[in-house]
Amino acid sequence: MNIWLAAATVLLAATAPLGWLAFRRSPADGIVAIELAGIVVALAMLAIAEGTNRQPFGDLALILAALSFGGSLVFARFLELGERDE
Repeated sequence: MNIWLAAATVLLAATAPLGWLAFRRSPADGIVAIELAGIVVALAMLAIAEGTNRQPFGDLALILAALSFGGSLVFARFLELGERDE
């Protein structure tokens, strides 16, 4: 195991508290936790790509970063629409 894979392990372990926050807090706090988790997982995938010398993992991390940001925006929009109906 090299330093890049150790960094990826630490980053992935850091997503557990974010999942707990997303589950236990308000939806607005959950969106922030999910957005941060997307960033952390994308960084972990970049560390895995560097640690294993496999470029496709780097491409996948870039796609994950873009889609997690877009997904969070769509989720926030649905929450906003749900609050208007109540």
